[in-house]
Amino acid sequence: MADARVQAAIDNWAPRMLSQGIDYNDFVRTNAKIERWEEWLGAWSENAELHLRLAKEAEEEGRLLTAGESYVRAALSFHFAKYVWVLDGERNRKATERAREAIYNAHRLLDPSAERIEVPLDGAKVIGNLRRPPGAERPPVVIMIPGLDSTKEEFFNFEDVFIRRGLATLSLDGPGQGEGGFDAPIRHDYEVAVAAILNAIADRDDIDSNRVGAAGVSLGGYYAPRAAAFEPRLRVVTGVAGPYNFGELWDDLPMLTREAFVYYSRSADEEQGRERALKLDLAGVAEKIEQPQLVITGKLDRLIPWESTKRIADESPNAELVVYEEGNHVCNNVAYRYRPLLADWLREKLG
Repeated sequence: MADARVQAAIDNWAPRMLSQGIDYNDFVRTNAKIERWEEWLGAWSENAELHLRLAKEAEEEGRLLTAGESYVRAALSFHFAKYVWVLDGERNRKATERAREAIYNAHRLLDPSAERIEVPLDGAKVIGNLRRPPGAERPPVVIMIPGLDSTKEEFFNFEDVFIRRGLATLSLDGPGQGEGGFDAPIRHDYEVAVAAILNAIADRDDIDSNRVGAAGVSLGGYYAPRAAAFEPRLRVVTGVAGPYNFGELWDDLPMLTREAFVYYSRSADEEQGRERALKLDLAGVAEKIEQPQLVITGKLDRLIPWESTKRIADESPNAELVVYEEGNHVCNNVAYRYRPLLADWLREKLG
């Protein structure tokens, strides 16, 4: 019988893992092996190695599409091996690096025009993966902002929803996220990361830096509106299941989420984690968001109550609110509804 942490991971994030591209059979088979949370990273890394072997075999045989798809599955397995798994920092970092390596192999075969962008920020880095729609001249750009335990490697299949609609995507690892967390903790003023990446793409002629929007999920649903309030170069902004004030939700957050926030914020303990989480607050900020904004939430969200997300829309001057009665956290159980809506809305607003 699985321990409480394993069961919490399965209960809270199964729809997310599947909607992002984890094969259902891998999900069932791998989780069936895991009884203790300590075993999670090893079991999912083993699944990742399986897909790496399949990728290399396919590439050697010249089946490049098959190889690229297998590299994506490997990257996702390495990512989900270490998401909210913070028992061993070295193993967490190694899995992050393996996920990065796998997704860049996927880019090499599936989207050779994809590009890594690195920008210095206060002694650390903001890292982005830029992908462009084939054949498009100077397309608009969507900056994709992860949450507490998501990273740019998780977004490959999500990015395709935007790319098919003629939008370029720039998926970030900001402070405390993926590679961005190697040298920098979570910070509440995420606009500094967005400003840095906007500076880096300002003079490019293969994308339109005058038509840039942001899409944030989960804690990224706080980061994206926060950035828009202070960064006018973001023309539109969207957020899915973002908290109005993360710290106010602390006592009701899943244990794994609290542990991950303590780790990625470099807090000494849960009490300091709570104090730092309270700084992630849109009070007095949401009212400054002048851009058109789409806010999405689900009434069955067990991590970020839908009422918390609704407050962002209520206090923003130009916000539209969409609430899915059946939606869970980030509405991943109805991804077929919210993702096309998000992408279509951004395409229409950015032109």
